[in-house]
Amino acid sequence: MQKQSTKALYQYWNTLRGARSAPDRRDIDPTKIRSALANTFILELNETQEFDFRLAGSHICSAYARELKGRSFTRLWHPRDRDAMETLVRAVTEDHAVALVTFQGITAINTRMSIEAILLPVRHNGSTQTRLLGAMTAVDEPYWFGAQPVIEQRITGLRLIWPDDQSHAEIARDVAAQVPHDIGFVETGGAHRPMAATVFGRQARRYAHLAVIDGGRQ
Repeated sequence: MQKQSTKALYQYWNTLRGARSAPDRRDIDPTKIRSALANTFILELNETQEFDFRLAGSHICSAYARELKGRSFTRLWHPRDRDAMETLVRAVTEDHAVALVTFQGITAINTRMSIEAILLPVRHNGSTQTRLLGAMTAVDEPYWFGAQPVIEQRITGLRLIWPDDQSHAEIARDVAAQVPHDIGFVETGGAHRPMAATVFGRQARRYAHLAVIDGGRQ
C-alpha cells in the first residue's frame, strides 16, 4: 500500500471488524477516518448485478470532474478489464478478501496518472454481497488533476490479501486467469504456479501478477 489514505482505511477496517471477516456498514464512523474521507467510497449492488457509487469522496469526484453518486463503478473500467474486476469483486464480497488495484486513469487528450485503489468487504443486512467499502488515491497527483477528467482506466496491477490465516490459491488463480496478460508480473507459458515473493515486507506467493498474502491482521 503506497498511499496513506489506503493504509488508514485498511487499518480502520481491520480494527473495526475484530474477529469477524468484515465489519457491519452501520459500525463505520466517518469521523474516525477523516484523513482518508475525501478518497473513500461506498459501492452498492444494483438491479443489474453491477456496482454503483452510493457515496464518493470529493477527491475521487475531482479526478472524474463530476459527482459519482449513483454512477456505475463497474463501467469505469476498460472493457478488457471488466471480467477481471468482476472476479476480483467476487473475491471481496463472497470470500472476504481485500483487493488492492493499481490502474492508469486516462484523459481525453491521453494524459495519464497512476491511481491506487482498495476494496474491502462490509456487511449490510447480514450480507457482504451488496456493499463494498473502498478508497482511490492518485499515486503522484499531476498538475492537471481536476481539470482533465479521467474517462478511461486500465488495470496495471492487482493484489489479494486475506487478513485471516487462510489459503486461497484457487481463487487467486481464478482471478489471474481473467486478467489480460500485458499486466505486470506475467508468467510466460503453462499454468500459473506459486512463486515466493515479498510484498509490503511480508512473504507472499505469486500467481502471474497476483501476490497472495495469507494473514495480515498485524
